[in-house]
Amino acid sequence: MAKDKSEKKRKEAPASDNEDVDMGDATIEKSPKKAKKDKEEVSIAVEDLSPIAHPLAQKKLVKKLHKTIKKASKARQVKRGVKEVVKGIRKGEKGLLVLAADINPIDIISHLPVLSEEAQIPYIFVASKEELGHASSTKRPTSCVMICPNQKRKTKRKEGEGEDKEDEYRELYDEVYQEVEKLDNKVVF
Repeated sequence: MAKDKSEKKRKEAPASDNEDVDMGDATIEKSPKKAKKDKEEVSIAVEDLSPIAHPLAQKKLVKKLHKTIKKASKARQVKRGVKEVVKGIRKGEKGLLVLAADINPIDIISHLPVLSEEAQIPYIFVASKEELGHASSTKRPTSCVMICPNQKRKTKRKEGEGEDKEDEYRELYDEVYQEVEKLDNKVVF
């Protein structure tokens, strides 16, 4: 099999050498790394969102949430995925629960709002699981993320450097936490 692949490469190489390319009209395009940084917003139709997605975060709050999740994931204070989040809630960890509204089937995350209300943890829905995964610094789309600011650190931080970042992240977390708590999100009356 290895011989077949190498023979194909040899056959393809001479064919490309015969082509004459004129570089006079070529335009310079952005490198792929820069294109990744200029991320495009994922727009999802309202029909594709789950019917239980209430409260749904507005655009301004979504940006703050993504920024907070990104900083929390750098500090390793994030739980990603249904399994980790449920385990954290049952252990009694406190924080902020962020759920994706475009999860299909709904049954995957339908129990989380009820669990979080019983544990008195505020929760909010965001439109896209892809953006949620990107914000939590993973390549995979993520159905739910729980920010646990009081979680113990596994990594040692350098003196002086870590405290400034911690204060900035904590302020942003507190601001987002207050906004989410204001929203009326009771499922069980």
